Amino acid sequence: MQIVLLIIAILLIIIVLLQSGKAEPASQIISGGSMDLFNKRKERGSELVISRITLILGFLFFIISLVMEFM
Repeated sequence: MQIVLLIIAILLIIIVLLQSGKAEPASQIISGGSMDLFNKRKERGSELVISRITLILGFLFFIISLVMEFM
């Protein structure tokens, strides 16, 4: 079970690093450089797939961690 958790953790780290940055840089937030900071952006194509994989891996990591704690 620990091996599976380790593999999921490594995959989760890799997939999070592959995601594109959706937030504005901190300097633009503080200085008010962009007015569309809080506008909704729809994910499409590969961004949507990566986002869903991240959600699934995070959920699996959480569930397996809980199961291992109570075993």
